[in-house]
Amino acid sequence: MDVVTIGESMVVFTPTSPLMRYAHTYSRKFGGAETNVAIGLTRLGHDVGWISKVGDDEFGKSLLSFIRGEGVDVSQVKYDENASTGIYFKEIRHGGDVRVQYYRKNSAASHLSLKDINPDYIKRAKFLHLTGITPALSKSCYEAVLRAIHIAKEHGVKIIFDPNLRKKLWSEEEARRVLLELSGLADIVLPGVDEGKFMFGEEDPNKLCQLFLNQGATVVILKVGAKGAYYGTKDEVKLVHGFPVKTVIDPVGAGDGFAAGIISGLLDGMELEKVVERGNAVGAIATQVEGDFESLPDRDELFRFFHSTGDDINR
Repeated sequence: MDVVTIGESMVVFTPTSPLMRYAHTYSRKFGGAETNVAIGLTRLGHDVGWISKVGDDEFGKSLLSFIRGEGVDVSQVKYDENASTGIYFKEIRHGGDVRVQYYRKNSAASHLSLKDINPDYIKRAKFLHLTGITPALSKSCYEAVLRAIHIAKEHGVKIIFDPNLRKKLWSEEEARRVLLELSGLADIVLPGVDEGKFMFGEEDPNKLCQLFLNQGATVVILKVGAKGAYYGTKDEVKLVHGFPVKTVIDPVGAGDGFAAGIISGLLDGMELEKVVERGNAVGAIATQVEGDFESLPDRDELFRFFHSTGDDINR
């Protein structure tokens, strides 16, 4: 197993009209930070497992079938007979104005607990991928995440943490405390500059990289939007420029695509600068089609993207 990830995936409804208040029909898709990353990785040829819960309902069964069909191992996903699969609505007014409304309180995934974390499953992985969303769902989810981290550390599994701040899920005080805690337990941290500002009260990229390294990470990769991303280690901090996108169709999921590209590059043993280039590329590609993960590339598509930019040595 290359990667194990833990978190909630939901049913996504998008109105066919740009304005939801006037919409009569909706398209139904699926989305969730962790499964977006998982799908991105399977498309790039990696072996990924997902730990979660879904409702014992038609949405849960459909969601699980779909993600299994994308090549993600779902053997550790359980049905919850007492809770529903989470839902969210995504209103795409235009590429610069996408509004999301979640209906996930007391969802099946929020019931994830210590007993759902299988040590034998996690210790087989090379990387454990986590986001700040899962511990925000409930106390039991937070405890499950800490248990997974403990297992990973015990067995030499590298931990990759994306803060993925969701202020609506918890108080700012609790969010800051937990995100700082988990950043300190991770080997590699993937924050955005806005998340860094929230956590440390600092927005200078060079200083933020050093602050995350001081927390305990060995590598920090700091997203700075269209400009690209900085990587920071004890030896250097460097900006890797992003790829221009003429028209952004749907930015939701771009950060997850970035994470998938980063993890893929690490699994392939690439140099850190090339790892970040791959993350930037997958993130850019992810913005060009409606949907949280629909446009995430396979290896051939990624090669064609690099070739179109004049950089055809990257895959």
